[in-house]
Amino acid sequence: MAILEVRDLAVRIGPLTPLDGIGFDVDKGEVLGIVGESGSGKSLTAMSVMGLLPLIGGRVERGSIRFAGGELVGLDEPAYRRLRGRRLALITQNPMTSLDPLQRVGAQVDQVSRLHLKLGPAAARSRSIEIMDQLRIPRAATVHGQYPHQLSGGMKQRIVIAMALAADPDLIIADEPTTALDVTIQAQIIDLLAELVRVRGLALVLITHDMGVVAQACDRVVVLYAGRVAESDGTAAIFADPRHPYTRALIGCIPRDGLARGGLQGIPGLVPSVADYATGCRFAPRCALALGACRASAPPVVAHGSRRIACHVSGAPADG
Repeated sequence: MAILEVRDLAVRIGPLTPLDGIGFDVDKGEVLGIVGESGSGKSLTAMSVMGLLPLIGGRVERGSIRFAGGELVGLDEPAYRRLRGRRLALITQNPMTSLDPLQRVGAQVDQVSRLHLKLGPAAARSRSIEIMDQLRIPRAATVHGQYPHQLSGGMKQRIVIAMALAADPDLIIADEPTTALDVTIQAQIIDLLAELVRVRGLALVLITHDMGVVAQACDRVVVLYAGRVAESDGTAAIFADPRHPYTRALIGCIPRDGLARGGLQGIPGLVPSVADYATGCRFAPRCALALGACRASAPPVVAHGSRRIACHVSGAPADG
């Protein structure tokens, strides 16, 4: 049974609708990847689930977000505060700005379990050090007493993950958790998150712009483009048979061994701003396969077995 169910989610900010018709499920023990270029609506989807839209003047205009069987849309702020940290946790994309530079990192991790699990200072410290050990932070007891400026970028990201784990949540949303890190540390952090899912049995939503990260860590993937779902399915199925032109383009951007000089493909054009969304398929202006129908009407999301795809041109398996 899915712990998180998002159905037909539309988000309104002022006169604009940057998210329209988003839907997906996440099970416990599963890593779901949400992938797309910057401006596709990934972080806004995370903010919707976490109840943070009011911070940017947004609201859910339509749809449902159900967590552990309960509806989150319409939940008041006190009720959301009881969920955030305790059952729903967010790992933000920049560890450099996520930590208070004036507090020791251990105290920031301790605060989560003291607030949500009602632990005393000694018990919270012990729990924090145990979690830091599990995250393969060397000399965890020493690091517990250090300040953020004394740690590397990869170590700061581990501290942010420790904060997310401190109250033993059921679901973690990791929003571009490796953006500010070098390639070697990125791989370590992604492997670490995937291992946490296996060991703790929690659910993880991994937001990324990198299909290589999806291939490395995710069980299923949702491809977003300009605030709509383009395609979704199991990760292996998506890579074996990408049907949406945007999914194919994203996979074509992955560097791989043996690639000839000049063989790496980019995607022409840019993701449109929300004020400039096309009337029909929002990818049509960048798509070499676009037909008249693509520019005239938005393709509905259609299910073909486990595959869900929104494309007038290549929706069915035979067309792939």
